[in-house]
Amino acid sequence: MPAATPPPPSSPTALSALLATASRRWQGAPLWAALVALVVTVQAALLWLTWQQEQSQRQEDTETTALAAAADVRQRLLDNAQTLQRLLWDRGRPDLWRPQAAQMLHERSEVLRIERRGPGFSVDEVVASAAYPMQFQSIPREGMSVDAEIACATARRFAAPAYSRTYFLPNPNGLGLEVVDLCIPLTQETSASDAVVVTLGLSDLLRVAIPAEIVRRHEVLLVEADGTRLARTGSRRGAGVFVADRLIDVSGFTAVVRLDSLQGVPRLIPNLSAALVVLLSVALGVVILLLVHDVRRRSTAEQALAEALTFRKAMEDSLVTGLRARTPDGRITYVNPAFCQMVGYEADELLQAETPPYWPPEMAALYTERQRERNAGNAPPREGHETVFMRRNGERFPVLIFEAPLVDARGRPGGWMSTVLDVSAQRRMEELSRQQQDKLQAAARLATMGEMATLLSHELNQPLAAIASYATGSLNLMPETPDDPPADLDTQLMIRQAVARIAEQAERAGRVIRSVHQFVRRRERLRENVRASELIEAVLPLVRLAARSSHTRIEIDVPEPPPRVSCDRTMVEQVLLNLARNGIQAMEEDAELPLNQRTLRLEVRPVDARWVAFRLIDHGPGIPEAVARQLFTPFFSTKPEGMGIGLAMCRTVIEQHGGALDFSPGPAGRGTTFRFTLPSSSPVPPPPTAPIPSPPP
Repeated sequence: MPAATPPPPSSPTALSALLATASRRWQGAPLWAALVALVVTVQAALLWLTWQQEQSQRQEDTETTALAAAADVRQRLLDNAQTLQRLLWDRGRPDLWRPQAAQMLHERSEVLRIERRGPGFSVDEVVASAAYPMQFQSIPREGMSVDAEIACATARRFAAPAYSRTYFLPNPNGLGLEVVDLCIPLTQETSASDAVVVTLGLSDLLRVAIPAEIVRRHEVLLVEADGTRLARTGSRRGAGVFVADRLIDVSGFTAVVRLDSLQGVPRLIPNLSAALVVLLSVALGVVILLLVHDVRRRSTAEQALAEALTFRKAMEDSLVTGLRARTPDGRITYVNPAFCQMVGYEADELLQAETPPYWPPEMAALYTERQRERNAGNAPPREGHETVFMRRNGERFPVLIFEAPLVDARGRPGGWMSTVLDVSAQRRMEELSRQQQDKLQAAARLATMGEMATLLSHELNQPLAAIASYATGSLNLMPETPDDPPADLDTQLMIRQAVARIAEQAERAGRVIRSVHQFVRRRERLRENVRASELIEAVLPLVRLAARSSHTRIEIDVPEPPPRVSCDRTMVEQVLLNLARNGIQAMEEDAELPLNQRTLRLEVRPVDARWVAFRLIDHGPGIPEAVARQLFTPFFSTKPEGMGIGLAMCRTVIEQHGGALDFSPGPAGRGTTFRFTLPSSSPVPPPPTAPIPSPPP
């Protein structure tokens, strides 16, 4: 029944329908807009919280690292005091003091100088670091002893090592460094004023005390309480965003270890988690859009759903796969409608029967034995087994049965579940497939005949054209009427030569037919050892005949003695003729090419002891790039009357000889050079000679 024609849009009914459709479509728009706004707000808040958390995390990392760095510096200062105290253990052996002090300088690079002070705080003995040999020469040590005396007085008062205040020690080159003195007094009653003073470089102290992992990620500073910088270490300056200070107070030395992280303010998407959140937000937005689209389509799909359910029910009723459940003793407990339709019995009949009624009587014993083997534990083959059932009317038909154990909820076997396929239709399809295969083979033979006919029509055009040309010339030389004078001797000789050429071309046409037949059937051809010059001489009359109308000059360049090649002579001559005609036609179609430049050059050169190269060089307009990509594609042609199989056939012929056919631009950037190779049958490649141009046609 034809569909009802909808009312025109201008009618009130159509307008009401459009308004109702639009109202239903946009009814949930505010709800969806609120949902989108909520999602965007939540995701923005989540990103902001992630950014804040990343910033807090970086600051906490800096604080933790600063605490560890301060602990390392404090421990280094304590270790220096303990190491210095070991120098006092052997104070009764003055000869051992200097080697032990030198050993301490070697082990601790932050120690610049070790002094032993005597009565009156005079310097009795000094050991200085080799890294700073000139450090104490610009200012005498006696002028810098005030802080050390104060530190020693404090050390004597508390009977413990004490550090002095930091002070600046200039270098002779104008630079300097901040240092601090560590004093350990001697407690002998006879030398109460004796002490050992060690000068420490604060920059070196930071360098050796702070681990390299901290230095790579932070700029480490040692500053005083008022912010005055004493020393620093680190390959780069800190960003000044995440800074942490930690106070150290060791034996009177008070300073602040400050860490300035190299990391700046976190990006809007600081880490992989935030990136995943953004991606999930985008995905959620896409899901919402898809959900909106799905909801809009749902109302339309509801009507189609009822139709689909009806259609699906019809499909289930038309299912041709039968299902059958049996107990271990062979009683049928379930069959589907397809199985009932397959055997022609109702479900009640099958469920109440002691012996399946679809078993053929002559095979009942065999099926009973097979059922006994199943119960004995012999699993059926997974690929199924084929058997024969019987319909109610007595018709036998083949079926394919797949069986699997029927297991209950406790895992105990409760019978067998069978899938039964009626393969009678498959047998008919196999027979039909065999018939179609026979038809395809017949079609393939017809295609081969068509290919041979196409090649014949293409390859016979040239010898037939030559025969027609020679025949026309002969008719023009012969008398037309009985009253015309008979032809003289020279004319008869010319007619004889033309008839001989006609015979040659007829013989050539026969060879072409045989070669094309062998080419189509892909059989091994009879190859001959011929001179390259013979191949060119065989096609030269036809080439000159084609070149005469366009005033094209033919040049032949063959070395002496000519190299020999092993080839199917007829097919290679056809390749030469096709390529030569293509070059002549290309120059003929170029209106801007002067007549004196219309030259087609045929060259033969031995490549090596195995191959001989043939080149055909024209001065035409060349081959555009778009054409070059599909030049050898079968049935592609740039000529209105072309069939597009000439170059494809040429390449196939050359490749069947083991050679290769390709092309390139001409030597002077104009024209085209076609080159192909053939296997050589000459023992040694002959040397090239000068070209031998042929006389103009």
